[in-house]
Amino acid sequence: MLQGRAAIITGSSQGIGAGLAKYFAKQGAMVVVNYPFESEAEKAKMVVAEITDAGGKAIAIKANVADEFEVIQMMDETVKAFGQLDILINNAGITKDSSFKKMTVENFKLVMDTNLVGTFITCKAAAEIMAEQGYGRIVNMSSIAGLQGNFGQANYAASKAGVIGLTKTAAIEYAKKGVTVNAIAPGFVRTPMTDQIPEEVRNNMIQSIPVKRMGEPEDIAATAAFLASKEAGYITGQVLSVNGGWYM
Repeated sequence: MLQGRAAIITGSSQGIGAGLAKYFAKQGAMVVVNYPFESEAEKAKMVVAEITDAGGKAIAIKANVADEFEVIQMMDETVKAFGQLDILINNAGITKDSSFKKMTVENFKLVMDTNLVGTFITCKAAAEIMAEQGYGRIVNMSSIAGLQGNFGQANYAASKAGVIGLTKTAAIEYAKKGVTVNAIAPGFVRTPMTDQIPEEVRNNMIQSIPVKRMGEPEDIAATAAFLASKEAGYITGQVLSVNGGWYM
């Protein structure tokens, strides 16, 4: 489905991002495994090694999505390595949770800078390259929190709601240039972070999900791969909830 396409997947050294990178490589894409800081370099190299050992093609590139200079460098390195840039999956994101009352302006801005401003920076840089090619697919990661809010996540929910508005606007502006822009709003997905939730709390959350299970990184990856495919060319400006029916 993605044979011969070049894809950047931000924040793909671990968690959902790593799952996305491996899935896209299996679908034939040439993958950039992106990581923000040197402390993540080894994890990114492990993801690349797993992909290449399985016969896929991948490289690791360090870039903090909130830094425009680093993002532009990443785009240039991608085109230099693969000759093109066809797909951008904006997966990078952080959390700094606390109640509204206790949340600091610093932590609010920090989350917004990575999750929303970072998505804008990468979208803008990638879309211009794709527009020149006359083809491109951008998929931004929102969240169920961006649709319904979540206690203790005013910064995260606001950033993910902002991603939806950004997605729809970019979709309008780039549609005529052959570039589609969509968003995915994942629900409760199994990651190293969610594995740390106490079992009783996790089980209670699962009981609130109609399909009675957590999502897997592959559930998100399969959705992203479809939206990133040529076959999804008539879909743009949409937000696809992947949450097992938790929020409808």
